[in-house]
Amino acid sequence: MKIYLKALGCRLNEAELEQWSHDFTTEGHQIVADGMDADVVVLNTCAVTTEAGKKSRKLINRLYRENPQSKLVVSGCYATLEAQDVAQRLGVDLVVDNQQKDLLARRVMDEFAANTMPLVAMNPEESSLFLRGKQRAFIKIQDGCRYRCTFCIVTVARGEERSRSIQDIVAEVNRLQQQGIQEIVLTGVHVGGYGSDLDTSLYQLVSTLLQETDMPRIRFASVEPWDLPADFFALFENPRLMPHMHLPLQSGADSVLRRMSRRCKTNDFANLVKQAREAIPDFNVTSDIIVGFPGETQAEWQQTLETVERIGFGHLHIFSYSRREGTKAARLPGQVSAEIKKQRSLEIHNLADKLKQEMLQSQLGKCVKVLWESQKMASDNPAHAGKVIYTGYTPNFCRVETIVDNTVLLESKIIKTKLSEVSPDRGILKGTVV
Repeated sequence: MKIYLKALGCRLNEAELEQWSHDFTTEGHQIVADGMDADVVVLNTCAVTTEAGKKSRKLINRLYRENPQSKLVVSGCYATLEAQDVAQRLGVDLVVDNQQKDLLARRVMDEFAANTMPLVAMNPEESSLFLRGKQRAFIKIQDGCRYRCTFCIVTVARGEERSRSIQDIVAEVNRLQQQGIQEIVLTGVHVGGYGSDLDTSLYQLVSTLLQETDMPRIRFASVEPWDLPADFFALFENPRLMPHMHLPLQSGADSVLRRMSRRCKTNDFANLVKQAREAIPDFNVTSDIIVGFPGETQAEWQQTLETVERIGFGHLHIFSYSRREGTKAARLPGQVSAEIKKQRSLEIHNLADKLKQEMLQSQLGKCVKVLWESQKMASDNPAHAGKVIYTGYTPNFCRVETIVDNTVLLESKIIKTKLSEVSPDRGILKGTVV
């Protein structure tokens, strides 16, 4: 069968696509890049906000219209929370809830597949990941979350915490490296809670990965700040662990954090960031901010702006609060108007842009190892005729571009690069390969 995989939402959804891709190809099926070429279309939906739910519904409809002859399989958080609605939608052939996600490929094959010769029997050196030309892979290390932040529907949709064994993860990482992957991102619903059900921890997992794999670059997806033990940043003495973490703050006012049922105060967060920056040179912290949480006063909003500026972030993901039925926050009084949320969103975006520019400026003149990924022709300037633009990322996850002759091959290579310029309108660095 020809399988098309599509995801909305978080990096965990992307990681699950990677796992399904492996599951299908090892059984002889082909991953295709266009849904119109597929025998089976698999959509991993999102429900983190009301708008995400709407996008999931629209995408289900669009995928069916584009290829009504294919089998349409829908999974993910929206499909789990609204299973009956999804199952009744035109063209949906199979709904797989989050509790059955690990068995998705098997269920699809059992219901729709004919017996085929495994592709790996014919070409054992290639897999769908490699064929898709990716340098970075998302590794799902766990699912579910024990916490119940009042704004979050994902913990309801994903259920209790379930961790993969360390040796299973090690085996996947080693397999990916053999396929040419240069960088992995450890992801999950509650990454910092890894191992809570296996009598182990994220610290132990990372230590083992550094000992038993040779993956050049290891990163984390979002990690709750209160999950990190006191000695966690000592791990970064190994240069294969990239000096960047996404630590979600959500609000810079302690009173709002209490209403969110967050387990970290702003001063604790600031001290954690200070500890990381003192331990690791050029450590980049990125974060999330929710604008207009129920009951958020102007004074609380001002505290958020002051806290964000005081800590400083390389990048912020900014979300206007979206009321989501099924969460505690949806029932809280003091829902903030759309007009106020729009104004506050503009303010925090302006501040985030300023902080990002300051962070990028601090990188100028440094020589760092960049993992070069995609390329495009440099056609905007006659002086660049016969040249290409490569895009990649520094260890601390700053995006960087370089222009080289089209005979120079950088893709999937990690090469020292001198950072020389900031593109102010695009928020990226420019550099010269050494």
